[in-house]
Amino acid sequence: MSLPPQTILVLGGGVGGVSTAVLLRERLGAKHRVILVEREAAHVFAPSLLWMLVGERAPETIARPMTGVATRGVELIRGEVEAVDAEARVVTVDGQRIAADWLVVALGAELAPELVPGLALSGHNIYTVEGAIEFASALQAVPAARVALLTAAPGYKCPAAPYEAAMLVQSELRKRTVEPRVDLYTAEPGPMGVAGPEVSAAVRQMVEEKGIGYHPEHVVTGVSAGRLEFANGASASFDLLGFVPPHRPPSVVRESSLAGPGGWIEVDRGSLATRFPGVYAIGDNTQIPLTMGRPLPRAGVFAHGQAEAVAKTIARSITGRGKAGVFEGHGECFIETGEGKAGFGRGNFYAEPRPQVAMHAPAWHWHAAKVAFEKYWLRRWF
Repeated sequence: MSLPPQTILVLGGGVGGVSTAVLLRERLGAKHRVILVEREAAHVFAPSLLWMLVGERAPETIARPMTGVATRGVELIRGEVEAVDAEARVVTVDGQRIAADWLVVALGAELAPELVPGLALSGHNIYTVEGAIEFASALQAVPAARVALLTAAPGYKCPAAPYEAAMLVQSELRKRTVEPRVDLYTAEPGPMGVAGPEVSAAVRQMVEEKGIGYHPEHVVTGVSAGRLEFANGASASFDLLGFVPPHRPPSVVRESSLAGPGGWIEVDRGSLATRFPGVYAIGDNTQIPLTMGRPLPRAGVFAHGQAEAVAKTIARSITGRGKAGVFEGHGECFIETGEGKAGFGRGNFYAEPRPQVAMHAPAWHWHAAKVAFEKYWLRRWF
């Protein structure tokens, strides 16, 4: 006997939230409600922000109106999530209380450049559309300037992105000047460290072979008058700065009963279930520890895999059909290197005793595959 009509409430319209909502809508009968809550008017395909930095994409080409999910049968509520009562499965959105039988929290990570004095006033946040546009415009005006790319803290989403950004900027400047001056300052000791020493060394080699100045273990403490100050006592000047800001859990998550150590949501790493029955969390607002001592990286590929698992589980619980979903830690990533090429990494991040990831050398067909995936993504979900 089937259950009575159920309401599934998905919070957040990023990769994980959109995937969960659409997949549930495809698996469930019309009597069940699938509601997606998102404050922004558009969904942005974040990997393409890198191409925006060098003028190869316009905002409208990498974004789709959130109303597009309605064509898939998902109910969309535009608004700010103000409170989450996980025990009761009740969410407050712009003053309205919404009750659900099932709740999926996919609110992402909050970008917090204000945590570093002077950072927001001195550079451009390359993880936002506005910042990417501003950076691209400034890059056109300073073809022979000192360009700095910076990760302000060691933990951030899309671990390859700052390294890709440096290589794309270097390649773009080489079209206009003989010897561009691009430096990459990172808070972490090496690229994509969770993927293992072989992958980290391979990405570092890609960066340094481009002639980019690479400066690991440089934790920024302040920025002013075109100068970066670091905790290790070093300093560096720049004419143009693009940065990845510190990340933290969204305030509504930090203030809820879902918050674990550091404010992130703890989940079962296979089912993505929280400690509250009927409540799941996926994507960047979660913290999933790995055996090797570091957390699972925050990346869209993992959010999507987790969305598939959760959608299967909830659909099976409602319909009694199919199997429960399990997220097994598999992920993959294109690494843009400029000049129409990209590398590609793929592996199992739940492997023991440490993640097992293979890296493929940069080639034109990996870049073409990323372009094709961009088109597929925006067509599939909207």
